[in-house]
Amino acid sequence: MQPTRNDLIDIARSAGNILRQGYGQEHDVIYKGEIDPVTEIDRRSEEYLLKTITERFPGQPIIAEESGLREGSGELRWIIDPLDGTVNFAHGIPIFSVSIAFAEGDDLIFGAVYDPLRDECFSAERGKGAWLNGTPLRVAAVPELGQSLLTTGFYYDSWRNPENNLDNYANLTLKTQGVRRLGSAALDLCYVAAGRFDGYWELRLGAWDMAAGALIAQEAGALVTSAQGDPEYFKPPYSVLAANPVLHAKILAELLAKD
Repeated sequence: MQPTRNDLIDIARSAGNILRQGYGQEHDVIYKGEIDPVTEIDRRSEEYLLKTITERFPGQPIIAEESGLREGSGELRWIIDPLDGTVNFAHGIPIFSVSIAFAEGDDLIFGAVYDPLRDECFSAERGKGAWLNGTPLRVAAVPELGQSLLTTGFYYDSWRNPENNLDNYANLTLKTQGVRRLGSAALDLCYVAAGRFDGYWELRLGAWDMAAGALIAQEAGALVTSAQGDPEYFKPPYSVLAANPVLHAKILAELLAKD
């Protein structure tokens, strides 16, 4: 049984209520890596998502950030991030989201990203478009780097990995109106879809970080590729670049020119 876009929206909103209720509290924080925390609210949200999806759509595989792969059968699968922006959440910074995608093989079909504090639910259906709370989305048409506002992110091993994106951040900061770092890849992509940012790139991600947001940006008119320009972006190792087609080419040229 295949879900609808509204199914994803409903599930994301319910998981978002868990985040909203837990926000601003003292949290039980453990670390998966030196700067990669997880809270009890991550786990509570993921438990809800796994239980709900399994009950409503039994037998379908689920890829989840905290628990990994829940086995199933067939090509249909879910990709979920119960709390995208855990560092922000744990510090009381109000920028985080729930991200849910549904795919057939490597083809993303539906996506929903919910920001519970702003009550903003971004969603998309392949070939049908993207929406914010029911209003159609369209990417900004900014054509020049000098007119653009970009966003990016950094992987959790940036302390030790020389491929940490800081060179790209510095370069593009000097060629644009600025480069922001929100701390939620899913919202970064949705903000590109909404025209709030003109482009977003990140060199390394988890599938759950980008699946829903990438489809939403793509359906809003963004050209979405890997950070190396591969149009088949939804495959490991995961990276992403999203912008309108004219600006995408100029950002990509900067990313590829660093060597």
